[in-house]
Formats: sequence, structure tokens, C-alpha cells
Amino acid sequence: MKKGIIPIFLVLTWACSNPQENVEEQTTEVTEEVAEESNDQLAMNEDFMIFGDSSITPDNAVPTTEVMAMLQGKDSIRVKAEGTINAVCQKKGCWMTLDMGDGKEMRVKFKDYEFFVPKNSADRTAIVEGWAYVRTIPVAELRHLADDAGKSKEEQAAITEPKTEYSFMADGVIIR
Repeated sequence: MKKGIIPIFLVLTWACSNPQENVEEQTTEVTEEVAEESNDQLAMNEDFMIFGDSSITPDNAVPTTEVMAMLQGKDSIRVKAEGTINAVCQKKGCWMTLDMGDGKEMRVKFKDYEFFVPKNSADRTAIVEGWAYVRTIPVAELRHLADDAGKSKEEQAAITEPKTEYSFMADGVIIR
């Protein structure tokens, strides 16, 4: 038997049989071990928060102003984009819009509804990684989105036409 297999087995057996009340203590110990091993990475992450896929990095992100051109002639593209957050769902942070320049926005939703972003993220910079595409949004959904954004009943009722917009399904998000 290889060295180290028995201790790992014993730790896993102990951890699985341990009551819930000790989980926080175990997490703290693991976090401290990771911190000791990767101080450089932790220092770099002090300036931003990661949501969703934790492997996302800020490297090689294109400005959101370039995404429109990249989508020309395609139904979707896989891309990492960076831009300013214009708005965030005020109900639970389940979507946000990014500025694309020239008065255009890109609505960002989060893969499989698995994560949300802070509701107070407007005006911050976001890097999103995933799929960009163009879609037409029906009136009912537009009214729902207006409600999520905190618009009045009158503003919601004024929505009478579907809208074509740039959309993004993010696997991971960095907010600075």
C-alpha cells in the first residue's frame, strides 16, 4: 500500500462521520492551509470577487464594446468580456446588464441559475466568461425584468413591443 493512503482514508472517514457542528472548524483549518500554500493568489484576489466558475481569471478579456462586432454573422460565440455594470436585478442579483457603448447593453444571466451577484454591483467592472448571443425578448419577460429592476407599474405597462438584445450566459463572473 502506498504511503499516505491510510491517513487520507482515516481523515475522510472521520470527516464524514463528524457532526455538522464541526464543519466550520474543519473549513477554517483547510482555508488556513490553502492560505499558507498560495499567499500570492490570495493577495491578487483581494481586489475582486469571483462568482460561479472559480477558475475564471481576468486575463485576455475583450472589452464589451467589441462583442457586437465579434457576433456579426454568428448566432453565438464563446468569449471572456469586460465592461461596466449598468444595472443588477434588485430582487436577488440573478441578472445584470453590461455597458456595450453607444447606448447598448448586454444582459448577463448566470449558467443554470447556480449563482447570483451582489445587488449593489452597479458601476463596478465585471469580467464575464461564457456565451454571447442575440435574442428577442417577449413583452411578458420584459415586464418581468422591469419589475426585477424596480420599475413602477406604469413603466412596466408601457412595455408593449418585444425587444432584440445582446445576451450573455456566464459560467463565471469577476467583479472588481
